[in-house]
Amino acid sequence: MGRPRKVGKRLPTLKALINNPYTPWHTVVVKDWYGHGDYALEIVSHTAVWYHTGLPAVPIRWVLLKDPKGQFPPQALLCTDTSAQPSQTLHWFRQRWQLEVTFEEVRAHLGVESQRQWSLAILRTTPALLGLFSIVVMLAHQEQLQHPFVLPKAAWYQKLQPTFADALALVRQQLWQMRTSQMSAVESDTVKVPRHLFNAWSDLLCYAA
Repeated sequence: MGRPRKVGKRLPTLKALINNPYTPWHTVVVKDWYGHGDYALEIVSHTAVWYHTGLPAVPIRWVLLKDPKGQFPPQALLCTDTSAQPSQTLHWFRQRWQLEVTFEEVRAHLGVESQRQWSLAILRTTPALLGLFSIVVMLAHQEQLQHPFVLPKAAWYQKLQPTFADALALVRQQLWQMRTSQMSAVESDTVKVPRHLFNAWSDLLCYAA
């Protein structure tokens, strides 16, 4: 007697399924997999119920994936949308890195999550800063199309693609030039310091601001 069971018999752990030679893996090709282009992975997926004593049961879809080339260890993905296809779950997981990089760059360069404000003010300033991130990227892209941007170089590192720091420096440089030179003649080049030194200082200030 007693109350009816809320969950069924305990299923094998995901770790046990990875090591089980009878697990029915099948191959899928994921587009743009972390800079590797189209990448083949082996996956297996099913639905289950996550349950902990005293808490309501949560239906989930789990996806196990492993790399046949062995470049990264097997991973388990859990999704509360049981109707989602395994390929869609993989797509969401791949997008996670882009979201994390965006939040990290907005925090490092624009101050998101570092504001000392009331909670209601944070609800207003955070979307504004994320919008500013998009504006900077679009302005830098337009400027890049008109005047190709030369990436900064270092003796120990050669940057192949621009980052948000480069985009922000480019936009700052353009805005500062417009502000300081709007009253100057178009062909004026009268500076008391050598032009290459002036440009070097300008570049340093744009990155340090």
